[in-house]
Amino acid sequence: MAPPSSAFRAAASHSTLRILAALILGLGAGAFLAGRGEGALEPVMAFAGPVGGAWLDALRMTIVPLVVSLLIVGTASAAGAAQAGGAAGRALGTFAVLLLASAAFAAMALPAVLAVWPAPGEAAAGLRAAAGASAERVPEFPTLGAWLRAFIPVNPIAAAAEGAMAPLVVFALAFGLAATRIAPELRDGLLAFFRAVEQAMLVLVRWVLWAAPVGVFALALAVGAQAGIGAAGALGHYVLLLSGLCVAITLLAYLLALVARVPLAAFARAVIPAQAVAFSTQSSIASLPAMLEGTRQLGVSERTRALILPMAVSLFRITSPAANLGVAIYSAHLFGVALQPTALIAGVMVAAVVSLASVGLPGQITFFTTTGPICLVMGVPLELLPILLAVEVIPDIFRTVGNVTADVAVTCLTPELSDEAPAPMAAGS
Repeated sequence: MAPPSSAFRAAASHSTLRILAALILGLGAGAFLAGRGEGALEPVMAFAGPVGGAWLDALRMTIVPLVVSLLIVGTASAAGAAQAGGAAGRALGTFAVLLLASAAFAAMALPAVLAVWPAPGEAAAGLRAAAGASAERVPEFPTLGAWLRAFIPVNPIAAAAEGAMAPLVVFALAFGLAATRIAPELRDGLLAFFRAVEQAMLVLVRWVLWAAPVGVFALALAVGAQAGIGAAGALGHYVLLLSGLCVAITLLAYLLALVARVPLAAFARAVIPAQAVAFSTQSSIASLPAMLEGTRQLGVSERTRALILPMAVSLFRITSPAANLGVAIYSAHLFGVALQPTALIAGVMVAAVVSLASVGLPGQITFFTTTGPICLVMGVPLELLPILLAVEVIPDIFRTVGNVTADVAVTCLTPELSDEAPAPMAAGS
């Protein structure tokens, strides 16, 4: 997928600022109206509630077709890369292990941190009430046997209609792998169809996100009325925890350099320029030239750099599984949903897999395509996601910095290529 143009990036950045401004205005207006009494609040809430709910429903309707089409195309492309050469296959295997490790780290670390430092009680209660969902709406997680069987969709169409993400992810992965085993002319036509579905859904999502300031303002108005301006405390708590989680993953990426027998000081010096570009642009693809130069300074061969770095930028976003699972865990915490080990395991697996679905997508779209399925499979309400999207701009900076750090580290970790010709893949954003 070709990288977005600078004009598109500028538009996306402008949209993020509009969403953040809508959040601040909504919280402030809600708190102000709450102080004026029920008479001033009731007519506004009667309008804001349906508007915010309709916008959230519009986002929900895009999740299943977009994620399924992205996973089918992404799985088929990744399988093709693995078949193209041993080095590509080994790199993909390394990516898979590290993405699972990233999600597993979040599943262990974040609940422990929340147990010691929970969200501010009053603000969390206000956010929960304003979202219009409660823990009582979350069904009991199934027994281990039922949970294992639930991963096999007896009827994929019914699973899609019910929004059952775990079996849909399994089906999409199996379907994408199967597509690589059919006649080339049939495979190309099949993947072209799903690419067309993907592109059409992305257009639809962009239309919905164009109206995001209105939807977020309506939802924030309800939050401000229920929780007052103190809701900012809960959102600040979320930003700190999620950003801290991404920083921890970044520090763990330095361990990969040690495993690759690269001196830490040399690795840190080589990766700083790429980190600086990532911090300022929130774009891994914009950091690619700096990453190529950094790996050259570390003595990585040109063939290895030419093959592994574009693959890493396209497919390997090490902070995504941890941060996306972190969003679901934090939402569960706010709603008082007790996450059983089986729910966390399901979340870890889905978080690792759907991180592939974010390849080449702008951050706002990625947030819903990756966090929505995780919340659904763990039984966590989705109502807070639009509010959390509005403050995602800060954690996203640390996500990107962690991603480029790990991209350089995993390139150093890859055995040097000798007679294999480089076969770079098209990089995503």
